[in-house]
Amino acid sequence: MKSIISYNINGIRAAGRKGFYDWLQDESPDIICLQETKAQPDQLDEASRNPEGYHAYWFSAQKKGYSGVAIFSKEKPRHVEYGCGLELYDYEGRVIRADFDGYSVISAYFPSGSSGDERQAIKEQFLDEFFVYIAELRKTIPNLIISGDYNICHKPVDIHNPVSNKNNSGFLPHEREWVTKFLESGFVDSFRKIHPDATDRYSWWTYRAGARGNNKGWRIDYHMLTTPLAGKCVDADILDQIVHSDHCPIKVVVDL
Repeated sequence: MKSIISYNINGIRAAGRKGFYDWLQDESPDIICLQETKAQPDQLDEASRNPEGYHAYWFSAQKKGYSGVAIFSKEKPRHVEYGCGLELYDYEGRVIRADFDGYSVISAYFPSGSSGDERQAIKEQFLDEFFVYIAELRKTIPNLIISGDYNICHKPVDIHNPVSNKNNSGFLPHEREWVTKFLESGFVDSFRKIHPDATDRYSWWTYRAGARGNNKGWRIDYHMLTTPLAGKCVDADILDQIVHSDHCPIKVVVDL
């Protein structure tokens, strides 16, 4: 069994001050995928850069204090791929992949379009190009887990108020259709596999208006498993009581 956590940490240094590393040792996942680390490794002390018991791999944005992904793994990967070969997104530190015997894990931080039309256009370009990238990758890596912040709610049940958010980035009809297309291409949303009828389960809450306390959230973080792995998924959960970020960790357990 492998336990894998994905967590948009919204700044590893801030999360560290809130007890993230103590929680990591207590939770002790086999692999943790982080997004929005917002730090270069040389900005971290040794204990933060290489947490005890883990091999740590960082892929930061060129712009300091922005974006960035990481993977910590108890088992040393056979290979780590930094970036996806698409210059704009690699400049922003959005994708890192760790290859193990028989499967690979990606930590991905999809762009947000909430700041305006320019970033929405970049997000939509990313969706198109990432889809092609993954389709090609699966020809050589059929057992793939893509963990991260997709910045899209798929269904009305995944967002606290689907009616008022229908024109907002992250819940636009064509974004949701992309998730459907991605799943139909051979992926399974692990949380929905285990909890098909769960409601009011979210992974992100705005800091405004007491949203988290009132559970007015969005489920935008996913572990997507290729179909060959889906039958080996034995558990999945949203750890919504864990608070180091405006997101919470999500967990999947796979019998590998």
